[in-house]
Amino acid sequence: MVNRIICADVLEPEGPVCTADGQVYLVEMAKARACVSRIDARGNRHEVGRPGGRPNGLTIDGRGNLWIAGGDKETVVCMAPDGKILKRFLGPDGDPYLWPNDLAFGPDGHLYLTDSGILPDDFIDGQAIRADYRTIPYHGRVFEIDPKQGRVVRTLDTGLRFTNGIAFDAANVLYVNETLSGNVYRYDLFGQAAPKRELFGNVISGKPDAFVGPDGMAFGTDGRLYCTVFGQGDVTVLERDGKVAERLKTNGTRPTNIAFREGAEGAVVTDLGTSALEEIAVPRRGRALYRPVL
Repeated sequence: MVNRIICADVLEPEGPVCTADGQVYLVEMAKARACVSRIDARGNRHEVGRPGGRPNGLTIDGRGNLWIAGGDKETVVCMAPDGKILKRFLGPDGDPYLWPNDLAFGPDGHLYLTDSGILPDDFIDGQAIRADYRTIPYHGRVFEIDPKQGRVVRTLDTGLRFTNGIAFDAANVLYVNETLSGNVYRYDLFGQAAPKRELFGNVISGKPDAFVGPDGMAFGTDGRLYCTVFGQGDVTVLERDGKVAERLKTNGTRPTNIAFREGAEGAVVTDLGTSALEEIAVPRRGRALYRPVL
């Protein structure tokens, strides 16, 4: 069954976030736009603003401000709903961000960020991924950021090979995935003084020849983790024990992220290859995102 297309006028979309009024905010990574867009309830696209760079991830705080991973000069950007840039944060001194990928607010009001570990222009040209992606070095990391000051509080992990999606479960355990290995890891941030990487599951089916791996992900209220798998053309669903429960097909083979509808059942998926936002039938609601008032 083909999923319903909500909007086809988006170029290399990523980072969808749903709002209570039926709208969806997302980023468009293509250099022709490199912007944040709002898709209204009728499926019409409205450009909000341009953070520069290759915007890759998006979340929204309690004041409605937009937080973007991957702004100009590999920064984290805070943008007002009218498109005005309010803040722009650089990475740690001496160890700057390389490719801010995805981000989520935690229960403590801090911002949690994945960094792919390679500069985007060194990795991809348009939609063409460099041929030696398996063997090149990566400096993938996971950061905890104070959003009021833009200061990196902790580097939670390093040495990951293309760090990507990020999400919190109902117990406030942080989940992060690594595209090259297909692994999903978890970190007990609030139960351990020094959180350690723990393998949770893997979403890759078989041994693909091309670039395939986990991208954006979100938790449902059923406690299962819904993870888009780039190059595999599905949303792979992991049970609470990390085992694969099912694979939900997407229209294209390059889904980049998933977001549950707010206050309703169902989810939306962005796809790089089809350059579209589609609706995917998920008969449940998503876990509510943290939106601190900053």
